Amino acid sequence: MPIYSYKCSHCGHAKDVLQKLSDAPLRVCPACGQPAMEKQVTAAGFQLKGSGWYATDFRGGNKAADSKKSEEAPACAASCPAAGACAAASADAG
Repeated sequence: MPIYSYKCSHCGHAKDVLQKLSDAPLRVCPACGQPAMEKQVTAAGFQLKGSGWYATDFRGGNKAADSKKSEEAPACAASCPAAGACAAASADAG
């Protein structure tokens, strides 16, 4: 069940409520009794766990392969249209 954040537009009282998706939103403020509660937009509070997700499988990368790639050519040599005039590319070629 998601947690929704509500704030009263009358008195400013804020409250987080655990509700089902099918539950009606809160309308009456528990602090002042006015029908002024509004649902707030908040960031999603979940974490991807298990294999197959970036945080567990790809964060560290393959450091041995990355170091070999950096020794072979400068980063700009493949994509730079002026690679012949580039000091890094000409140093590797010579």
